[in-house]
Amino acid sequence: MLTTFEHVNLNYGTNQAVLADINFAIPSGGFYFLTGPSGAGKSSLLRLIYCAERPSSGTITLFGCDTTFAKRDELAALRRQIGVVFQDFRLIPHLTAFENAALPLRLAGADSTYINRYTKELLDWAGLGKRLDALPSELSGGEQQRVAIARAVINKPKLIVADEPTGNVDDDTALRLLLLFDELHKMGTAVILATHQHGLAERFNKPFLRLKSGYLNTSVARAA
Repeated sequence: MLTTFEHVNLNYGTNQAVLADINFAIPSGGFYFLTGPSGAGKSSLLRLIYCAERPSSGTITLFGCDTTFAKRDELAALRRQIGVVFQDFRLIPHLTAFENAALPLRLAGADSTYINRYTKELLDWAGLGKRLDALPSELSGGEQQRVAIARAVINKPKLIVADEPTGNVDDDTALRLLLLFDELHKMGTAVILATHQHGLAERFNKPFLRLKSGYLNTSVARAA
């Protein structure tokens, strides 16, 4: 399994239970929609998956490693296998679309020839081949999110975690973004995507993880 949660609880403070007795497993190459109302704990669950939080109790296994007591360098190595896409894009304002997407490769010390070739190929795949030199302020919301997706996948991660990536765009753009995630999944990348847009998610034949008041229900059926 790619990741497994066993009786995981997350508390903020002494009395505020955010997630309670979470149990699920995601296989390698899986695709799950994570749904639930605002405040249900979707972002907190995703933060546990990509090791930005540690559980208050229970066990999380990621890529075969128990993350509960993993050391900082071990967590860093695990995070390098995960691409994260945020709702608010988190692009660097003074960098172009190309530079934002290429940043993980530059930080990893990749060869400049490879960076130039692969980043251009990836942005072209995302429909941004003519927007390489545009700054984030010159891009539409959908274009900014596609740059963020390209940045998240440029290191060829095993898992993509997306937190409401369609929350700041219109429905047509949201559908195009979901199709990009579906393409990534077909190429072998596992995807866990949080969304409140059930209608769009229902167009895809994917299983759902449903959160409500910190509790999780898993289902292979369509969202209710």
